[in-house]
Amino acid sequence: MKAFTCIRGIALALEGRNIDTDQIIPARFLKKDRAAGYGEYLFHDLRINQITQQPTDFVLNQAIYQRATILVADHNFGCGSSREAAVYTLADFGFRAVLAPSFGDIFYSNCLKNGLLPVRIDDAALHALRTRIRETAQADESPLQIDINLQGCTVNWSGLLEPLTFEIDSFWRECLLKGVDEVALTMSYATEIDAFEKKHHSGHPWLRA
Repeated sequence: MKAFTCIRGIALALEGRNIDTDQIIPARFLKKDRAAGYGEYLFHDLRINQITQQPTDFVLNQAIYQRATILVADHNFGCGSSREAAVYTLADFGFRAVLAPSFGDIFYSNCLKNGLLPVRIDDAALHALRTRIRETAQADESPLQIDINLQGCTVNWSGLLEPLTFEIDSFWRECLLKGVDEVALTMSYATEIDAFEKKHHSGHPWLRA
């Protein structure tokens, strides 16, 4: 997966609490070929009118957000089923990070394993950010961009007095910075692991029996 260090990207504000994985990608698309990409199925039933089969006015259909890479959501984003495809479809569409006050636990874990950065930010700050995103688009006809620095664990955007900080498990932070999953990160320490095992066995020879 792609390494995540510092990014600047267009931010898209998604309204509504408890957006579940079935809204992110409806279950009927889970049998589609993963190799072909899942991006086109992202929020499919919100983007397409199921009767007319025409695009709706859903935010993701707006032209200024077609290149959005940072999703700003609300409470309990990604709740519901454990389907990993919910992360696949966000990543395949082009999103690199999701900001929300809280996430579904399994969805949060799946994000970390697939290179999509989930960032927990204070509710009041995110409410202000979502408002700023809408106001900027309406006033300037151009989308707000957000800077995320995983090295320093900060989030920043124009008009913010000082960057917001966030927390992330150090293990997963290292995985994301290096662009590797948990197995690859562990294997990168193979030399150190071998050295430890040799030293440990030399002091405890009976363990080899």
